[in-house]
Amino acid sequence: MLQPSLPKNDKQARWLIAIFSVVVFTAVVILGKVKLEVDVNFDVHIFATINAFINATIALLLVAALVMVKQKKYLAHKRLMMAALLLSIAFLVSYILHHLLAGEAKFGDSDHDGIVSEAEKLAVGGMRMVYFIILITHIFLAAIILPFILFTAYRGLTGEYARHRKIAKITWPLWFYVAVTGPVVYFMISPYYS
Repeated sequence: MLQPSLPKNDKQARWLIAIFSVVVFTAVVILGKVKLEVDVNFDVHIFATINAFINATIALLLVAALVMVKQKKYLAHKRLMMAALLLSIAFLVSYILHHLLAGEAKFGDSDHDGIVSEAEKLAVGGMRMVYFIILITHIFLAAIILPFILFTAYRGLTGEYARHRKIAKITWPLWFYVAVTGPVVYFMISPYYS
């Protein structure tokens, strides 16, 4: 096992994780409702493409980290998980930028008028329901996963490996689902970007 990287201070960790999680959630919710009307000289949907790439990379890192821990290669596991955490920060910045600059796209809105007509709904058929099921579960789990990720990392970094493993059994599949469904949502909605 690795030596702890952080001193154990559960009270401080709880406060910091709670504050950080609330601030991030609030920022995403508030900024998700705002669209800046600025003229940029590039396709703002590049951020959505970057988000899909980052999420796919995080999913790969999570799988690699799981393999490493199963092989008892703890330092490699730690490095892969830290890379996934850092990429998650990059994702958050890119996600906020995309929503600030691009606004919201609507699944099925093939004429890009901001309204999904009955004809457009018929054209996409059952895929609309599939999209919304994936999107809703993705958003819900993305909204609640951050404190789990941070507590899991904290338990690992403080050397509390039994507690780390226990919470990781919940965190890992949820985080992996969010990371995998992110690119799926992107590929499904990207044809409707204006």
